[in-house]
Amino acid sequence: MLANRRTAAAIGAVALAGALLSAGPAQADSASPSPAGPAKSAPKGDGAKAVCKRLPKTETRISAALARLNGDATVSGSIARIEQRVAEAKSAGHTEIHTYLNDRLTFRKSLVPTLQKRQADLKAVSTWCTAQGSK
Repeated sequence: MLANRRTAAAIGAVALAGALLSAGPAQADSASPSPAGPAKSAPKGDGAKAVCKRLPKTETRISAALARLNGDATVSGSIARIEQRVAEAKSAGHTEIHTYLNDRLTFRKSLVPTLQKRQADLKAVSTWCTAQGSK
């Protein structure tokens, strides 16, 4: 009984694969999009209303990320913590771990100016949203 189920499943899988393979080239040759499918349209605006709506949450997330990155060595995810780990890996002679952690440290340090720039940009956006009555 179990062998019959396995055989039936295998035959079904082969039939499905064959059907998909035979339909693939026919679909690839069609140059025009299918009229039955939903048409994707271009955005109608710049999404300002949605940006203004999400502004408080976005500001909170960026502030939290900067606080975490600038935290001391006891804060998980902080630059100070990974600097400590890099130093420990170097003193232990774990060259590969040191290289890996040092690359992560470089990336985290590069995040700080990016997030600070976004934070400054959001202040300007907040002022604009307030002037528009959207905030």
